[in-house]
Amino acid sequence: MKHIISLLMENEAGGLSRVAGLFSARGYNIESLTVAPTEDPTLSRMTLVTSGSDEVIEQIIKQLNKLVDVVKVLDLNEGRHIERELMLVKVKATGAYRDEMKSMADIFRGRIIDVADGTFTIELTGSSSKLDAFLETVDKTAILETVRTGSSGIGRGDRILKV
Repeated sequence: MKHIISLLMENEAGGLSRVAGLFSARGYNIESLTVAPTEDPTLSRMTLVTSGSDEVIEQIIKQLNKLVDVVKVLDLNEGRHIERELMLVKVKATGAYRDEMKSMADIFRGRIIDVADGTFTIELTGSSSKLDAFLETVDKTAILETVRTGSSGIGRGDRILKV
């Protein structure tokens, strides 16, 4: 099962490398990874997506908690949370594709953020499944390039990841 793990870590060089090394050494896969400073400039928030049984996820969290730089770890899947991902997709926009791509962007609540000769770049945000659905719905020959951020998530309501 897919899990979104969010952690606070000291905002210092080498932290990302240590987390990636932990996953690599134990044969775990990181499906997506985002890192950015928080409102506290001494801390960074890392959000990673991985898959595994409950036992594997429990081991990952225990190992992450042992890392010196890691301040706090939270498995967002253990409670209510909001998940979003950003995707930029460049598509053909000539002939029949032009109207189809405008329509598909509207249906999926995307925005056309760049118009060039024969192409549109569409920005979509939402759950990973929504972005996957867009890619499955659009004619495969119309897709020229795709860039995705990976999931970011935050707990709902008073569920907060703080020190």
